[in-house]
Amino acid sequence: MAAEQTTAIVLRTIEFSETSLIVTLLSRDFGQMAAIAKGARRPKGPFEGSLDLLAVCRVVVIRKNADALDLLTEAKLQKRFRGAERSLQQLYAGYYIAEMLRLLTDKHDPHPDVYDLAIATLAQIDCGLKKPATTIAAAMLFFDAQILRMLGHAPSTTTCTGCDKIVPRTKRMAFALIGGGVVCNACRSREHQTLSVSCDSIDELQRLLSTDVRFPLSVDATVYGELRAVMNRYFQALLGTQPRMQSFLPTAIRKEPNA
Repeated sequence: MAAEQTTAIVLRTIEFSETSLIVTLLSRDFGQMAAIAKGARRPKGPFEGSLDLLAVCRVVVIRKNADALDLLTEAKLQKRFRGAERSLQQLYAGYYIAEMLRLLTDKHDPHPDVYDLAIATLAQIDCGLKKPATTIAAAMLFFDAQILRMLGHAPSTTTCTGCDKIVPRTKRMAFALIGGGVVCNACRSREHQTLSVSCDSIDELQRLLSTDVRFPLSVDATVYGELRAVMNRYFQALLGTQPRMQSFLPTAIRKEPNA
């Protein structure tokens, strides 16, 4: 098989032998890849320390069939994730992105828009702004909403997931976790898992799901905590498990003096 080149984000590394690593990558052209990097653990190996978590690399890979590991033959570092050097919040946010990309994308199923979203989000949380907690909180919600939209899992914010009718805007609205979005009163009894969510949070979610939203952005502090909880529960229902890094995300946006 011929070697192919692409850009990729390092999502995970596992020690395979005294000298080699198994590396999980998200590439722009080929989707998620699991590859063996022979000699990557040697001090003067062929990868020159480029395979750090969340590093962006230009890689050369020989792709195998679905049941075999790909072979990573070269990785040249383009950008290293520096969040770990700045704050635990930035580190945890980066780890969260890596985990969600692994859980939500499939091997050899390319989504260039998801790759670009990940690059943009990592740049946002890695930039070391004066108020990183606020930046990270907004960036994570935006990442969650956009990756759901890009992969076809966006929750409905206007029409009932049961009957497809427009759900009237009321102070509190029913949100079906399994159904995937807002649900009308008539259909609510047929849903096994529902949450009561404020209309303001639903409106904010709708904004975050829009294709017109770009970095930098902010999230209303009055709805952030509720919306963060809703997104966490929605991902748990979608994946059938709780992502390990969810509990490390900001649970509130605290207003600062002179904000």
